[in-house]
Amino acid sequence: MAPTSPEKFVQWFRAAAPYIHAFRGRTFVIAFGGEVVADGKFVGLTHDLNLLASLGVRLVLVHGARAQVDARLKQLKHRTQYVRGLRITDDVALQCVKEASGSLRVEIEALLSMGLPSSPMAGADIRVASGNFVTARPIGVLDGVDLQHTGEVRKVHAAAIKDRLDHGELVLISPVGYSPTGEIFNLALENIAEATAVALRADKLVFLMDAAGVTGKRGQLLRELTPQQAQNQLAKGGDQDGDVRLYLPCALRACQQGVARAHLISRRADGGLLLELFTHQGVGTMITPDALQILRPARIDDIGGILQLLEPLEAEGILVKRNRDLLEMEVERFVVLEHDRMVIGCAALYPFSEDRAGELAGLAVHPDFRNVGAGERLLKEIESRARRRKLKTLFVLTTRAEHWFVERGFAEVAPDLLPGHKRELYNYQRRSVVLSKRL
Repeated sequence: MAPTSPEKFVQWFRAAAPYIHAFRGRTFVIAFGGEVVADGKFVGLTHDLNLLASLGVRLVLVHGARAQVDARLKQLKHRTQYVRGLRITDDVALQCVKEASGSLRVEIEALLSMGLPSSPMAGADIRVASGNFVTARPIGVLDGVDLQHTGEVRKVHAAAIKDRLDHGELVLISPVGYSPTGEIFNLALENIAEATAVALRADKLVFLMDAAGVTGKRGQLLRELTPQQAQNQLAKGGDQDGDVRLYLPCALRACQQGVARAHLISRRADGGLLLELFTHQGVGTMITPDALQILRPARIDDIGGILQLLEPLEAEGILVKRNRDLLEMEVERFVVLEHDRMVIGCAALYPFSEDRAGELAGLAVHPDFRNVGAGERLLKEIESRARRRKLKTLFVLTTRAEHWFVERGFAEVAPDLLPGHKRELYNYQRRSVVLSKRL
């Protein structure tokens, strides 16, 4: 969550630093419905967009207008029909689409132009580019019904958009497209967002929606999905929110066609965009081409990350202090659990081959990833390493985590049962509990 004290703010800001470095110069496509503007939520979103722009993120915004079009049609008492979730855009509806899109574009540009002192927009200098970046074609007849002026993306003029981004401008795309013959088509927000992200090979595609994200069968938020897992969720159907059913297929296809990450997050959470982008866990669902967590042998360039995990536990007396030089010499004994290129867990195996025993040491997990199975993954890997070395026993010394290990098959033994060399080094003042497990 966001920091609530100066100390937490410093910790949060430091933790965000790797993301700030990673995002500079990257292209993000952010899509949201007209409801965000109608509900007044876009004011807060502009503050977050301004921050991203100030950090060097190249922004493309795709806005919808369904809520505004529906309101205008209701005023005219003109009934709208849908086929597979797509509006049949007759002449009256098209006029409403043009009016709503134009009005929304001007309102969004006005809000992005704010620069009031003593506000998050102070000093902002966002230049907005919009135009005929999308060529469209009619969908035609669907399920025996002519959708008339409802279209689909034929081409996104990526070079033109990149040119505006290269000039430091934010690009705003409305839910309309144009044909080479000068026709205007009503386009679905999700269709434009997906096509734009793919054409730009965007680093991120973000959908702001009513739901918090994709949920599992017990209603829990699924924070990370691979394309295969996302496909499985779509195949199940079930109780997913309407927005999820609408946006998840687009996010999935975008990732399959080269977009690095896709995010589905709630439009209602204040600062939700920043929390999703700058915290480890995020607040919504992220679809990524590959699994984010990787368990692998430690390398010398992991030393800094390992020390960040060990030092707080060493300061509390939970782990025995290791200096950097020793850690560099023994780094091959460690395995690390990496999440999105960040070391979030580590553990080491010290073998005592003559005694057919091994010591599990330096087990540490980042606070944000405790109680979600990270420790178990590290323990299983150390056990596998020990078995490959034909060790028969794995032991660990602990002062604070006895119950955790007991729950995973360890049992307390006397220090006298430690391997000879380890027994000589046992610190009776520290009074560590010795736990052992047969492999």
